[in-house]
Amino acid sequence: MTGGGYVPRWLVVPALAGLAFLLIPLAALIGRVEWGTLWADVTSDAARSALLLSVATGAAATAVCAGVGIPLAVLIARSSRRTAAVLRALVTVPLVLPPMVGGVALLYLFGRSGWLGGLGLAFTTTAVVLAQVFVALPFLVLAVEGALRSTGVDFERAAASLGASRGTILRRVTLPLAAPGIVAGVVLCFARAIGEFGATALFAGNRPGVTQTMPLAIYTAFNGGGVAEGTAVALALLLLVTAIAVLLLVRGWRPSAGAS
Repeated sequence: MTGGGYVPRWLVVPALAGLAFLLIPLAALIGRVEWGTLWADVTSDAARSALLLSVATGAAATAVCAGVGIPLAVLIARSSRRTAAVLRALVTVPLVLPPMVGGVALLYLFGRSGWLGGLGLAFTTTAVVLAQVFVALPFLVLAVEGALRSTGVDFERAAASLGASRGTILRRVTLPLAAPGIVAGVVLCFARAIGEFGATALFAGNRPGVTQTMPLAIYTAFNGGGVAEGTAVALALLLLVTAIAVLLLVRGWRPSAGAS
């Protein structure tokens, strides 16, 4: 094997077993797709409603994440080591929490009896966006923060020595250098947002045309309601293709992608 490492040959067997465990279920999913009716399934009224809602709310959530996540990533990347470690740990919390817990937390904040219950956001389309922001924001922040740390501060110091203001340095030096990481973070954020299920189900509900996104439509179909099973499989395939496209886009925007 190439790569310069010294890997024991026996390690290949469990490694391939792990890879098979990940790929075979996806192959089984693809095997259940009804190719003759795939287009009709994806373009059915229920599927189209769930798809459009997922894309619209995912795009809105990604815009919110970019608006608050990029500044947060800059703050973490340019803070002291101890402060950055604390902030990074706080940002990572939604990644390790079960999504259902996030939904409960949002419900206790924005629900009818929550701290901000008077806003009436629970079980609305806005609630879908808020749930997606909660689970997707860490992906963007961590990706951008990693890119910012890798660029260092030498160019920023040079710009400051030439009299550039902090705002100018941010716009003309910091963010352009971190552009690949920002793009990767935005793409990952969008993919996570449209795939969100747990927090959305608890906080936003499952109302067709209002809060029923693609994951919720798939879940509903396999529990005997909503869209047909063939449509659910088609939507699952669409989410799988989206995930693969996201991975390819992220790899293409890596700074070292062209050097491998």
